[in-house]
Amino acid sequence: MNEELEQTPESDHGPVLADIENNDLLINELYSKERSHRVAVFGIELDELWSFVQKKEQKAWVWLALNPATKQIVAFHVGSRSGEDAALFRAKIPEIFRLQAGFFSDYWPAYRQAFGEQFHVGVGKESGLTAGIERFNCTLRQRASRLVRKALSFSKSWTNHIGSIKYFICNYNIQRQSLQI
Repeated sequence: MNEELEQTPESDHGPVLADIENNDLLINELYSKERSHRVAVFGIELDELWSFVQKKEQKAWVWLALNPATKQIVAFHVGSRSGEDAALFRAKIPEIFRLQAGFFSDYWPAYRQAFGEQFHVGVGKESGLTAGIERFNCTLRQRASRLVRKALSFSKSWTNHIGSIKYFICNYNIQRQSLQI
């Protein structure tokens, strides 16, 4: 174990993370800590899920950003799975997160292109660093019938599709906020 980590003052969530940029061993040490604390300290979880409008050939990818500290969705975008849509998605993330947070997602190249090497970390599912957003995707599919892969309630227009997703996310965030009070 790194001697510097042993001498680092403790907080409720483990070592105080004062020098993340210059200490690669600190990141390795955090992999042995409880998963949710790592994510809350480091940044926003990103993911996308597949949906469609009118017919399956008209794919509509839902890009999502989750703040693991509050478990709320801070931004979403519906579009293609291209780098251009990744950039549009990034622009919808509140500035305070864009400038100060790191971002965890899968290895999809569009994320690296839109968020840059400095702020984006591609991780595998086994790391647990995107577990919150993956769980939210399941919740979204279960509760928003338009996103179920084979259903009679699919969206027939882009406006209704985006509106339905936005309605669910706003309601979800309000419920999460009331649980924190």
